[in-house]
Amino acid sequence: MQAITYDRFGAARDVLRLQDIESPPPGPGEVRVKLALSGVNPSDVKARAGLRPGVTKPDYPLIVPHSDGAGEIEAVGPGVDRARIGQPVWIWNGQWQRSQGTAASHITLPAHQAVPLPKGVGFEVGANLGIPGLTACHAVFGGGGVAGETVLVQGGAGTVGLLAVQLAKWGGARVIATCSDADRDVVTAAGADVVLNYRAGDLAAQVLAANGGKQVETIVEVEFGLNIGTDAALIAPNGRIAPYGSAKEMEPALSFGPLLFKAVTIDIILIYLLPAAERDAAISRLHHALEDGALTCPTERIYPLAETAAAHEAVESGRRNGAILIDCQG
Repeated sequence: MQAITYDRFGAARDVLRLQDIESPPPGPGEVRVKLALSGVNPSDVKARAGLRPGVTKPDYPLIVPHSDGAGEIEAVGPGVDRARIGQPVWIWNGQWQRSQGTAASHITLPAHQAVPLPKGVGFEVGANLGIPGLTACHAVFGGGGVAGETVLVQGGAGTVGLLAVQLAKWGGARVIATCSDADRDVVTAAGADVVLNYRAGDLAAQVLAANGGKQVETIVEVEFGLNIGTDAALIAPNGRIAPYGSAKEMEPALSFGPLLFKAVTIDIILIYLLPAAERDAAISRLHHALEDGALTCPTERIYPLAETAAAHEAVESGRRNGAILIDCQG
């Protein structure tokens, strides 16, 4: 099969290469998927660059990157219903704790990691449902339903943030989102009731004013280290802060008292490690939102497989409004 590989850490153009490698046949409980699209996430490019804490070399001699993707089941192993052959599916944790991910023409993996796509949902959407979709869904609903509550989405224009805005609105919440002025229209179109500039010096006061003076029950947080002070002021008693990133400040300092006396839950999300029951709940919610027509997953650009290095650079630049995908058969 055709695959993008690397065997050392470094810049995308220095270490990524296109080559033919063996496509493993599915073993017991496994399926082989002919991939249409592969999603490129920040975690994929950080792993390739060697930026994971404490990791000094790749975990395997040869790695095919990327966790997310979508395609069609081509073959099944023993114990898997042959009726699944030809089924459109989306992939989660493609390259998590294994050497071969979705930046390839095919992937072989456990059958439960190839989730049937809801009727009418295409591969472009499917390639967004792994890391971005599951992260957004668990960030919003990990503490339960949000109907009648207020959800603050910090970073509402990012891939996860935009999905979180839509999911929270679909779940019946009042949604306040922060982003740059340039992205205001995109976030408003996604359903946010109020959109504020994240750079505002009086952001906390603006959020409270927009919420009738009341604190918020849930905060979906893209930059925990930078925003924990503001979040601590805004979170309601027994509220939940759900951070999924802290790229600009990986060693945050926080004041315990304000969080203690509100009994705040800090629910740090690493979607790769989501327990099975919680993952199943998130998958179910994502599918229901899609079936209700409440969720769109914008794509910025689709690159040919041979141009995966350029796709990694596009993710690293951060200047995009939508997902970066790879055409696995192109």
